[in-house]
Amino acid sequence: MLLKKSWLILITMLLLGAMLLMGCAAPAEEPAAEPEAEEQAVEEHQPATILIAAAASLENAYVESLIPMFEQQYDWITVEGTYDSSGKLQTQIEEGLAADIFMSAALKQMNALVEGGFVEQAAVIELLENKIVLIEPAAAPSGIDSFEQAADAAIIAIGDPESVPAGQYAQEAFTSLGIWEQVLAKASLGTNVTEVLNWVAEGSADIGVVYATDAASNDGVTVIAEAPAGALAAPVIYPVALLADAPQAEAAQLFIDFLQSDEAAAVFTEYGFTVN
Repeated sequence: MLLKKSWLILITMLLLGAMLLMGCAAPAEEPAAEPEAEEQAVEEHQPATILIAAAASLENAYVESLIPMFEQQYDWITVEGTYDSSGKLQTQIEEGLAADIFMSAALKQMNALVEGGFVEQAAVIELLENKIVLIEPAAAPSGIDSFEQAADAAIIAIGDPESVPAGQYAQEAFTSLGIWEQVLAKASLGTNVTEVLNWVAEGSADIGVVYATDAASNDGVTVIAEAPAGALAAPVIYPVALLADAPQAEAAQLFIDFLQSDEAAAVFTEYGFTVN
């Protein structure tokens, strides 16, 4: 009987000891807090420089407004431009100019690059339209009132039709009026439309043929008249395209997309272009 009681006491003491040990044990560790979600990494862009080969008549709009606007939005992209007659730029591209974008003042030069494999036809965007106008020095009126009277001037400034679209349009207009040969005999041929504009503004020529946008950019000239209706077979279109071998195609495409935006359209309109 005494042995039985001893066993009961022993078991009771063991149970009490176990309970005491459990009570003194360190509290269970709380689950670790969920790690905070990592912030989405900001995409890092590698700096890029793109080169646009553009008609001389686009230089003011690009340099003064469009390029600064674009570079503010895409601060990792630098836009450089080379501006000249569309024909000269076409030749430079064919000879290896590492440009990303070509924007000409006529479809002729763009079509030539498409045929040569330098531009994909699907990439061509007929972005703008311009007008051809006859101008005279603001300080020295010529007495000429219309395209039809142009041959009466002593010196007529026009772009060289071999490479300058404005000159090609001038030749087309004067040919349709039947006075091209008379005009050519008195013509001073410029290497691009900006040179023609400056000649007239400084009085080196009595009249000249430029784009309406060029005339609007220079207070030194006055517009005499627009080319007569029907004098040109087609509108004066400014196409733009990504070159097939553009060194910075991705960044260049962003610039082309920007040129088609509403904000770019407002700039082109301000400079006298019609946006298609």
